[in-house]
Amino acid sequence: MKDAFSGALLAWFDHHGRHDLPWQADPSPYRVWVSEIMLQQTQVTTVVPYFRRFTERFPDVVSLADAALDEVLHLWSGLGYYARARNLHRAAAVLRDEYGGRFPEQYEQVVALPGVGRSTAGAILALSLGQRHPILDGNVKRVLTRYHAVPGWPGRPAVERRLWELAGSHTPLERVAEYTQAVMDLGATLCRRGTPRCDDCPLSAGCRARQLGRVADFPAPRPRRERPLKRTRMLLLEDIAGAVLLEKRPLSGIWGGLWCPPELGAESAEAFAQATLDLAVESVGDGAPLRHGFTHFELEITPVRARLLEGAGGLMEADRWVWYNPRSPARLGLAAVVSRLLEHSIESEEA
Repeated sequence: MKDAFSGALLAWFDHHGRHDLPWQADPSPYRVWVSEIMLQQTQVTTVVPYFRRFTERFPDVVSLADAALDEVLHLWSGLGYYARARNLHRAAAVLRDEYGGRFPEQYEQVVALPGVGRSTAGAILALSLGQRHPILDGNVKRVLTRYHAVPGWPGRPAVERRLWELAGSHTPLERVAEYTQAVMDLGATLCRRGTPRCDDCPLSAGCRARQLGRVADFPAPRPRRERPLKRTRMLLLEDIAGAVLLEKRPLSGIWGGLWCPPELGAESAEAFAQATLDLAVESVGDGAPLRHGFTHFELEITPVRARLLEGAGGLMEADRWVWYNPRSPARLGLAAVVSRLLEHSIESEEA
């Protein structure tokens, strides 16, 4: 192995790498694809139980493509970044309709799938088929930036181009699957963001950042930008059985395709219900606000509680509205913060 970087990394991986991840037991392109999409912006320990439940229900491309989006989102609920699930479902339909349910083995075809970028496509083909493609996820960026002391925030195009060059130069001709897993494992377990374990790192002797005594300076942080605080009011409208009215969100925007309580503007719960739903309700009062963080902003949600008046009529579109009983929940896709709102609603009733 001519490259000292990959040679040292593979030797370390043989003894200290992760070899028992569920997608490694049967590293088919489909299973690796699902795992890589789940692992985008999410840690392995969080992903493992989701991956097991997801692939048990959807063991192949066709079963995923044929499923209703609601069921896919339900199994994704709590994992966050729901566009990943919607893209996974869309891509499965492409694979079913254009590739006969088989996962393509050509890089150009894989990278063209919805939700699959350059690094994800490379990882899928490297880990499942041993094809030589470099990867550059967040862990790999951190390893390469420190090892070569690459200045600048990795999100800048010039810095990213340099890192892709380095990733390509270190990717070996043989044992590509093992190397790909190894470089991700190193970033996740030793070359961590806040507390790197340099003394245990197989690359420490050649690491330029360590030689300079500046490990903490690499990679350079994203330029700081204040996250604005946005506020909204959500209507928690209960019927006489304790079910809460939920609305299906548009596919675009936050929580796309998920079920949420309807958002209120400045109007009262009574006015909204009458005008939008043709329902008569009575207000119960506001609950304590909940905060939820997104990548670019903070959201403060004030729950506005109301009850459906007995005998109130009103017809609603079944594909847009549903009465959801949190005590015996249906299999719907809910954002984590919506689950928290519903839990708080039950707790406040029982208090």
